[in-house]
Amino acid sequence: MHRWRLTAVVFSTLTLVACGGVQIAPAPQLPKALIDVLPAKVGLVIPADQREYTHTETRGGMAWTISLGAGQQQLSRRVLESTFREINEFPDLENARSATDLQAIFEPRIEQFSFATAQETGGEYVAVTIRYRINVYAPNGERFDSLTLTGYGTASADGLGSAAPMEEASRLAMRDAAARFLTQFPDTEVAKALVGGQRLQVSADDALRALAATGLRIDAVPIRISRRIDPDWKPAALAVNSSAQAPAAP
Repeated sequence: MHRWRLTAVVFSTLTLVACGGVQIAPAPQLPKALIDVLPAKVGLVIPADQREYTHTETRGGMAWTISLGAGQQQLSRRVLESTFREINEFPDLENARSATDLQAIFEPRIEQFSFATAQETGGEYVAVTIRYRINVYAPNGERFDSLTLTGYGTASADGLGSAAPMEEASRLAMRDAAARFLTQFPDTEVAKALVGGQRLQVSADDALRALAATGLRIDAVPIRISRRIDPDWKPAALAVNSSAQAPAAP
């Protein structure tokens, strides 16, 4: 029995290598958000590099290609449509600036995709971390704020090198990030400024301060210890990595 299982795993791995490695394109699966929609009209900009975002990496001789561009577009639209009354999408920031009736412009970006394979977790599960940055601009194109959040997902392993668990873990990471945004965004300075129907406003000094304050800290994939190694090990509480730095008052 064990010999057959090992043979099946090896055969699956060799098949993936022969086909050029693992190639997946995870798409988010988000339930309807039960939140109050903000009465605001905002712009959405998904830059060209984000529409075609692909993570490539080789682990243990296995080539991984994770195409996130299509999923990134779906996730961005669904989340903002659930948050605001009206969304207008633009191909770039310059086009968004030409609109005359927006209150804010949102530019979501993937900053990092990290994963742990079944081989790295003792054969039990795979894990994915996706770190996002959402740049928020005033209608004139000046940056008002920069929000960061991280989504985390795991899935039971289905054979070493299998694509299905990694795709599922990626979908769960997207869903986790969406849930964090929807529940935490109302408490940000951006939301407080928009809830009254105002347009975001940024002075030149505010823009310089926001640029100088933009820091980047990449989170590593949380790895848990296999129960085969330590049956009593428990994961630490997952920290919420979401920041919002509003410009200082003049």
